[in-house]
Amino acid sequence: MDKGNRTTMEFIFISFSNVPELQFFLFTLFLCIYNISMAAHMFLIVLYNLSSSLHTPMYFFLANFSFLEICYISTISPNMLKNLLSNHKTITFSGCAVQMYCFLLLASTECYLLAAMAYDRYNAICQPLLYNVIMSRNACVKLIMCSWLIGLMVAIIQTFLTFSLPFCGPNKINHFYCDIPPVMALACSDTKFNEIVTFIIILLLVVGAFLLTIVSYTRIIWTIIKYHSTAGIKKAFSTCTSHLIVVTAFYGSGCVMYLRPKSTYGTDIDKFTSLMYTIIAPLINPFIYSLRNSDVKYAVRKMMHNIKIGQP
Repeated sequence: MDKGNRTTMEFIFISFSNVPELQFFLFTLFLCIYNISMAAHMFLIVLYNLSSSLHTPMYFFLANFSFLEICYISTISPNMLKNLLSNHKTITFSGCAVQMYCFLLLASTECYLLAAMAYDRYNAICQPLLYNVIMSRNACVKLIMCSWLIGLMVAIIQTFLTFSLPFCGPNKINHFYCDIPPVMALACSDTKFNEIVTFIIILLLVVGAFLLTIVSYTRIIWTIIKYHSTAGIKKAFSTCTSHLIVVTAFYGSGCVMYLRPKSTYGTDIDKFTSLMYTIIAPLINPFIYSLRNSDVKYAVRKMMHNIKIGQP
């Protein structure tokens, strides 16, 4: 396909068209999830900025994580919601490329931001005397910047490789957003090289970040066990288990989606697998990582008290 045709080409999302009777129900469900997710993450960012007690490395990471999640879900959900109520489920070639780039940037960044957050907890629990030195403001900023730089590189490489392929046949994307596997499946040339590059990048990105996260939490649990504190062990296992469930669901669904042959793409299972890390994870993350914490609960009570005092 020449460049002129590319600029006028449109892709059509199949999305959830195979269940037309559920379109309005899915729209309502995903709209509620989107609104709750946005409200929770925005609330945490505001709370962090207004509460001096939360100005610690842990909540600095969580505030940045919430900002990333807001961008992340806004890359996918609005267009998906529009398509659920529309008969014209299309996106331009350039629009699809932009959506894929933004999604890959944010998803890749999240992988290593989760690892950085686990590393922060490891230092707080396993090296408390050196924590303020290791996790200085400068170190935290560098970790966040490195996460974004890794995401930027992954997004540029993968988006360029995917949209450099010729598209001259079918234009129906069997998905609800522009992801690598369903878009690459429409290419009318051999995609072996792209598949190998994608496999290597995802393997290094997802598995690498997941291993870093697992190692951090394993060291945390081992350190708590050595304290021989029953209450400490119970609290550590409760916290680490909930975090690991979220992390495993995020990384695991990503591996299932990308680390397999092209011939297996395009099933309805793929869509529900993608929902895990594009819709469900951003909804539960603020409740797992922040809203369960005693520090956050205290900051909320203090903020509500200050608001009540300030009322005439």
